[in-house]
Amino acid sequence: MKILQPILAWLVTLLLPVSLVFLAVRLLLTPTFLYIEYSLPGFPPDEYGFTTEDRLQIAPLALEYLLNDSGITFLGDLEFPDGGELFNQRELSHMLDVKNVVKPVLLVGHLVWGVVAGLGLWAFFGGWWPGYVGAVRRGGWLTVGLVAVLALAAAVSFWQFFTFFHSLFFEGDSWLFLYSDTLIRLFPLRFWRDAFLAVGLTSLGSGLALGLWLRPPKEE
Repeated sequence: MKILQPILAWLVTLLLPVSLVFLAVRLLLTPTFLYIEYSLPGFPPDEYGFTTEDRLQIAPLALEYLLNDSGITFLGDLEFPDGGELFNQRELSHMLDVKNVVKPVLLVGHLVWGVVAGLGLWAFFGGWWPGYVGAVRRGGWLTVGLVAVLALAAAVSFWQFFTFFHSLFFEGDSWLFLYSDTLIRLFPLRFWRDAFLAVGLTSLGSGLALGLWLRPPKEE
């Protein structure tokens, strides 16, 4: 059994960046982040008429759709006060694609956290807790390094980084919309820049905290 412990410890190290980034992303998928983001000074107003209150009413519905088990009619049935469709067919198609990405990501993220937590319990009761704590500390530093590399890439050209990110999950230009489309009015480029920044800072902060302050107990 002891031969497995170093292997499992390195597994924890490699999984920790995934778990920390997932936690940061999951925190963004909440109405609280929407409220904070729309309330930030300088957040671009909607030139086509959405107020902050309108955004805070509509955006959580898009978020809820990504997290629930409803079909696309959840968004497709929404209408403007004049009876027009709130989301056009191109937007609905994209939101369906996004949901098909978000659902597996959430599943994998929860599984990773389950594995890390399960190995932690095993380590605590199985006599290799110092090795586990050391693995978590290494994972914190690994997270810092990976986030630093991604931050550098985003800093060089956020639009190119944003485009590359979308190309990993979506085909062609299916994620590009008119400025007058509801999705852009709710989530302009500033929103996504701030979202990536929030994920990066949260992951970086948690990684630094683990790397700097976590100390493995001495083995008896």
